[in-house]
Amino acid sequence: MRPLDPRLIARIGPARRYVLVTAVLGVCTALLILVQALVIARALAPILAPTELADDGLGWIGRLVPLSVRELDVALLWLAVIVAARTALMWLQERQAHRAGTRVVSELRSAVVNHGASLGLRWAASGRAADVTTLVTRGLDNLLPYFVRYLPQLFLAVTVTPIMIVVVLGLDLISAIIVIVTLPLVPMFMVLIGRLTQARSERHLAAMQRVGTQTLDLIAGIPTLRGLGRARGPAARVRELGDAHRRATMASLRVAFLSGMVLELLTTLSVALVAVSMGFRLAGGHIGVETALAVLVLAPEVYLPLRNVGTHFHASADGLAAADKAFEFLGETVDERPRSGAAPSLAGATVSLRGFGVAAADGRLAPADLSFAASPGAVTVLVGPNGEGKSTALAALAGLIKPDAGSVEAGGVTLATAQECVDDESWTSQCAWVPQRPDLGPEGRVLSLGQRQMRALTRAFESDRPVLLLDEPTAHLDRESRASVIAAIAAAAAAGRTVVVTTHEPELIDAATQVVTVTAGVSA
Repeated sequence: MRPLDPRLIARIGPARRYVLVTAVLGVCTALLILVQALVIARALAPILAPTELADDGLGWIGRLVPLSVRELDVALLWLAVIVAARTALMWLQERQAHRAGTRVVSELRSAVVNHGASLGLRWAASGRAADVTTLVTRGLDNLLPYFVRYLPQLFLAVTVTPIMIVVVLGLDLISAIIVIVTLPLVPMFMVLIGRLTQARSERHLAAMQRVGTQTLDLIAGIPTLRGLGRARGPAARVRELGDAHRRATMASLRVAFLSGMVLELLTTLSVALVAVSMGFRLAGGHIGVETALAVLVLAPEVYLPLRNVGTHFHASADGLAAADKAFEFLGETVDERPRSGAAPSLAGATVSLRGFGVAAADGRLAPADLSFAASPGAVTVLVGPNGEGKSTALAALAGLIKPDAGSVEAGGVTLATAQECVDDESWTSQCAWVPQRPDLGPEGRVLSLGQRQMRALTRAFESDRPVLLLDEPTAHLDRESRASVIAAIAAAAAAGRTVVVTTHEPELIDAATQVVTVTAGVSA
C-alpha cells in the first residue's frame, strides 16, 4: 500500500483539473493562516508586553501585516476578513475535492465492471462475481477520502510545511531548530502505524467481500426458499453476517482513531517543546513578545499538514486496499485472439469439437481431448461426473469460451482455436444457450429456480436460432415439467435444429440420438 499510488494518479484523467484547483486552494488557505497568525501576534503583543513596543518584532515577514493592526479595532477587521476568506476557500476546496474523487472512483468502477464483462463466461463461472460486486460498491466507495482529504494534504505537506519552516526560521532560529529536529518523527510514526493499518484494511476488505458474497447467495435463494416455505430460515444467518460486517468496520475505525491520536499526541509534544523554550527565553528577556506570539501560533501549522497526511492516509486505507484489488483484477488477461471474420450460417450445419480442451484453475484440462459432431435433427447428450467439463463444452459451442486446445468447427469451417476465432457476435447470435441457473434479471427475482428454468427454456424453444444448447435442463423440475421439456427437445430436433444437452437424468439420456462421455485430463 503506497502513499502515492501512480496507478491512481494515472486514473485521475478528466478530474485532474479538480485536483489541481484543490491543491491551489489549499496553498491559499495556508497563506491566510500565516497572515492570521501575524495579525494575532500584532494584536496581542501590546496587551501582553510589559512595556510599550518600540520595534517591529516580526522582522521582514512583518511586511505582510502593517503596524496599524496593533490597534484592536483594525485587528478585528482583519481577522473577520481572513476568517470569511478561509471559510469560502474551505467550502470551495471541499466541493472541488469531492468532484475529483467522485469522477475518479466512478471511472475506476466502470473499468472494473467492463473488464469483468470482457473476461467472459469462464471468469463468471469462477464464483468471483460476488467479490467484484462488493469491490465496485462498498470497497471503492472507501477510496473517496484518498482524493478528498489525503491528496490535497499531501500537496500541502510538500509546499506549505517548508514555507512555514522558513517563516519560523526568519522569526526565531532556536524554535526553527526544534521544529526541524522533531518534524521527522511524524512520518516515522506514520510508517509504523501504516504497517498495522495495511493488514487491518486487507482483512476488512476480505471480510466485507465474504459477507457480500454470502448475502448475495442468500438473496438469490429467497425465491426457492419461499416456494419451500422456508423464507424466514436465513434470518439468523443474515444477522450473523451483519454482526460480522459491524465488527470488521469497527476494527478498521479503531485503527484510524488510534493513528489520529498518536499523531496528535506527537505534534502536541513537539509544539510544547517550542512553547517551553519560548517561555524560558521570554522570562530572560532574550526574545520579544510579538515574535514569541507569532512563533507559538505558527508552530502547530508546521506540523498540521504532515499530521493530516497521516490521519487521512490511515482513514483511506480501506479504499487503497480496495484499489489494489481493483488493479489486480484489471491486470487479469482478456482474450485478445485475432478475429478471422464472421461465422458462417449454422442452420443445417454440423457443429463439432475436435480434440477440444480448456485449462481449468487446478491445472487440468476440463474437458480434455473431447471430440464429437452434433448434427441437425439429432439430440446429442453430454454425460460424465461433475467437474469434468460438460458445461464448459456447451459454452464453447455457444462461442462463450475459447479453447486452449483443439478447435470448434461448423460445416467444415473452423470457428475457434487457441490462436484465433471468428467474430463472437455473428457466432453467439445463432445459438440459444440456457445455463443451469438462468438469470432473467429483475423479473426472475420473484420466481423459484424451477420457474426461472422453465421460462428460459420456453424462450429458447420459441426462438428461431438453429443451435439449441441446454445445460441440465431438467435438473430442477418436477416429473410433469421434465416430461414436457424432453418432448420439446425431441420436437426441436425433429424440426431440424442442432440440439446439444448436458444431463444426469436417465429419461433424457434415453431420448438421445448420441451420448458423449466427457472427461478431464492432465494438461500437457
